[in-house]
Amino acid sequence: MAGSSGTGVSITPGQSTVVRDRTIHANHGEDSGRSAPLRQRKRRRAGRGVCGRGLLDEALVSFLNWQRSAEERLLALEEVRLEKEAQAEERRERQEERRAAQEREHELRLLSIFANALTSARSGEAQGPQVVPVPLAKEPISPPRIPAVPHPLNNTSPIQHSKYLSRRGNSIHQHVGILQDGYSSYHTDKYDENSNPNGIINLGTSENKLCTDLLQKRLTQPDMLHIESSLLQYPDWKGHGFFREEVAKFLSHYCRSSSPLKTENVVVMNGCGSLFSAMAAVLCDPEDAILIPTPFYGAIMEDVNLYSSVQLYHVHLDSQPCNSDDRPFKLTVEKLETALMKARKEGVNVRALILINPHNPLGEIYTPQEMTSFLEFAKKNDLHVIVDELYMLSVFEESAVFHSILSFDRLPDAQRTHVLWGLSKDFALAGVRAGFVYSENRELVEALDQLGCFHGVPGPTQYQMAQLLQDRDWIDGEFLPENRLRMQTAHRYLTGELKRMGIPYLHRDAGFFIWADFRNYLRHPSFSEELCVWRCFLKHKVLLSCGQAFSCSTPGWFRIIFTDQQQRLQLGMQRVRKALEELKAKALESDTERDTKTPKHNAKETTTNSAIETASKTSTIKESEERNTTEADAISLAGEEFEVLDCQANQTPEKLDDLIGALREQIRSSDWLEKNRPELSADEDPSQLDVFTDLLHRARM
Repeated sequence: MAGSSGTGVSITPGQSTVVRDRTIHANHGEDSGRSAPLRQRKRRRAGRGVCGRGLLDEALVSFLNWQRSAEERLLALEEVRLEKEAQAEERRERQEERRAAQEREHELRLLSIFANALTSARSGEAQGPQVVPVPLAKEPISPPRIPAVPHPLNNTSPIQHSKYLSRRGNSIHQHVGILQDGYSSYHTDKYDENSNPNGIINLGTSENKLCTDLLQKRLTQPDMLHIESSLLQYPDWKGHGFFREEVAKFLSHYCRSSSPLKTENVVVMNGCGSLFSAMAAVLCDPEDAILIPTPFYGAIMEDVNLYSSVQLYHVHLDSQPCNSDDRPFKLTVEKLETALMKARKEGVNVRALILINPHNPLGEIYTPQEMTSFLEFAKKNDLHVIVDELYMLSVFEESAVFHSILSFDRLPDAQRTHVLWGLSKDFALAGVRAGFVYSENRELVEALDQLGCFHGVPGPTQYQMAQLLQDRDWIDGEFLPENRLRMQTAHRYLTGELKRMGIPYLHRDAGFFIWADFRNYLRHPSFSEELCVWRCFLKHKVLLSCGQAFSCSTPGWFRIIFTDQQQRLQLGMQRVRKALEELKAKALESDTERDTKTPKHNAKETTTNSAIETASKTSTIKESEERNTTEADAISLAGEEFEVLDCQANQTPEKLDDLIGALREQIRSSDWLEKNRPELSADEDPSQLDVFTDLLHRARM
């Protein structure tokens, strides 16, 4: 260290500093006295700096080494993070690819649905594979206008575009509906107790097979066996005068009209389907629409659309009573007004309203007050009303009363009100094609007369039916009472079976059918799942009609025909039970597979939730079954006190895996992909080839 004397003696490290100080002092002698303290302070500071610089350097080196190691660690962590992000991105890309493949599979399934809807199923006819064009996108849920709703069907053939047909001809050729498809399947494999005991039992087509013996006996009486020359010649295309006269008398009597109905207001055609088609042609222009509440008899769509290109605009009725509704599927003027307003906002020209009373498929009987309110609504909006009263004599409960609008003292708009009736239902003569319209509108009658040559009824048939209609003794004394009794017995049996199986249904007093609720057997509430249930019934050789065939807005409803012989009815319900057991087993197997795939930490929670949901549904069914033991019609949906089973209330939104599984099962069960080989689509759209190939491979797994 520097000494305390003025000479500033230092240790060896400071020698150079002392020499420099002495030299400076020699050169500047005059300032030596004043600069000595300054030099001394400099020497002390210099000594301290030299001694502390090593420690500072050492600390600095240590810090830099620590910083370098920290940066290396940070770089290593960053590399790990980037690697994990890259792996996560790869996983996301793979997931997106899988999702895209699933979406392509779903889109192709929708493509097949659209293709099948336009296919004309011809049983037994070998058809080659065809290219399926990509359709325009349509809403998958039932929209107001029927033609926009394709139906995926069972065992349909691929689309064929014939070079011999027009666009309209191809459209008609390719059209097929669920009712027609089911009937075609039944027609090629009919049940027969002796020749085909494993054939299909038809509980889907609305026919009365209870009174065949009565009709055979009556139609073979001597008065039916009459032929004269006028019956073999061209008739009045509205119908022979004697036949129309008997129809007017018959309707006057059984409709309880306030005054005799006039013969000149009657038009005869070969069935009410022809009448719907002809009336659509004369009341509407192409692309005009007719308002119709849903559900409704599905063949009306083909009746008004295939020839005349007239659309049906839906008035959807709810399966759950809401607001002021006191029963399911209740039609009100408010619902009609809402639908009409919506149609007009969409630019749809609505020309008419179709009302079915008694209703098919609901079996509903509208009161005179309700019918009057509907007619007043139509008058206010200048709409024609076509009233289908085809089941007016098929009211089997004595306590129920049907009122035809022909019994009204006054119609709100008689010139726009037209009543349809025929022989196929009330007289169990579906094979005898004869239908009638009664209208006071002369222009309508004359226009229908122009179309009558396309829909005529043979002269001998008109004579036989005239003889039948005028035989009041046989009708009132034998046929109607016996028919009503047999319908009551069959209805009682079928409703009893539904109660034992825990199937809710609408208890109504008219028609040949029961509108039953099978929503408990849908894995998820969709029309594709409803079609799976329909196919399951068909697989078990029993034909029912599913709700989408009637444009029902809620999936899961089925129409069951009960007007069949006891032996066939019993066997048919046995097959329905077996089909439901298979559906239950599949649902249980699906739940088990889903539970197996569930992670362990979620397994307990999932099982608990499933058990709670199952217990809730079981409790609901048991509760309804207990009510059945105390109230005869407790499981039906007719009474105000009954709460409709809501199978959709507690269901969670369907998962993508479930949807893909359902689509995959449908693809496996169909030969559509086999018939439409992927190579056929390569020329039209190469991108479809990969999709078809992948789906065909998946379907074969």
